[in-house]
Amino acid sequence: MGRYAHLSVIATGSKADDILEIIDEHAPDIVLLDLNMPGDAFAVLNEVRVRVVPTKLIVFTASTSTDHAINALAAGASGFVLKGSQAGELVEAIDAVTRGEVFITPSFAAKVIGALQTKEAEKRAAERLKLSVREEQIVRLLLVGKQNREIAKALDLSEKTIKSYMSNLMAKLNARNRLEVVIAAQKFMPTDQERRRGPQMP
Repeated sequence: MGRYAHLSVIATGSKADDILEIIDEHAPDIVLLDLNMPGDAFAVLNEVRVRVVPTKLIVFTASTSTDHAINALAAGASGFVLKGSQAGELVEAIDAVTRGEVFITPSFAAKVIGALQTKEAEKRAAERLKLSVREEQIVRLLLVGKQNREIAKALDLSEKTIKSYMSNLMAKLNARNRLEVVIAAQKFMPTDQERRRGPQMP
């Protein structure tokens, strides 16, 4: 037994919801969770996190999706171990998580870190390019084919002011014309749910 002597299996489950029952009945230190098991594994991760129980969860899966890893860790998993890893790696993960550390299969960790950095860069870029309320109003009017004079009248602004906004939008969105402004701006427009909260005029 050697390095495995300090480990013991106290319960097993066949579906994601079994994890919650096992935690309630046995309060294990560590639970291994497979993302491919029947049920909603991510919902279980979130539920365990909300309950603030001492049990730590390690995802042990064949999935090599960086999105799965990022989402699992964000949902409360303390480890992400790929099936097919070297035999001692799962034990290493359990020991690391027991010490309060986060463990990711080393051969996969660089990809996860790279994906996190990319997501953060995209988030920062989106924040920099966030449209003002007035810019959103102008883009919406462009979407229905309004010209500068019509936009100015609709917003009770001068045509010169609208031209200035258009120049700023083209520069901000790296667009060469009105059509490219509309295409590029739509990704930064608020969702329908956000619009229902009600825009605030500048």
